[in-house]
Amino acid sequence: MDEAYNVSANFSDMDLDVIHGFIAGSYWAKGIPVATLQRALENSLCFGVFTQAGEQVGFARMITDKATFAYLADVFVLEAHQAKGLSKLLMAAILEHPELQGLRRMMLATRDAHALYHKFGFTALASPAIYMELHTPNLYDLLMP
Repeated sequence: MDEAYNVSANFSDMDLDVIHGFIAGSYWAKGIPVATLQRALENSLCFGVFTQAGEQVGFARMITDKATFAYLADVFVLEAHQAKGLSKLLMAAILEHPELQGLRRMMLATRDAHALYHKFGFTALASPAIYMELHTPNLYDLLMP
C-alpha cells in the first residue's frame, strides 16, 4: 500500500462534490440528488480516503445506531487510485473505529466485491429467508422533473 494516503472519519474533511460525482453515477444510486445524498451523509458515520495533498479519492459510510447495528454503504475508490490497497485500508479503518466496536451485526450489499469483504469477516446471509426489503430502485428517476 502506498503510504501517500490516509483515512479520515472527520465529517468536515468529506468532499461532497467528489462523493456525489461518483455515487450519482453508480449502479446502486444512479441519479441521486445532491440534497438527498448530503442528508444521508449527515446522518451517517463517514470515512474518506485522502491523498497527502488532501484530495479525496475514496469513501464509505456506515449507517448505524453505534450500539447494535451498522450497514456499510456507498463504498468506492476512484479509478485512478484503484489497485493500491486503498479499499483494504478503508475497511480496516472502518472496522477499527471506536464507535463501531461491540456491534451485534454489520451488513452490506454488493454486486461485485464479495472477495474484499470476505477478507474482513463478512459472509453470505446465514438465513436470507428472514430478511425482507421495501425497495424502490428507480426512485431517483421518479424524482426528476
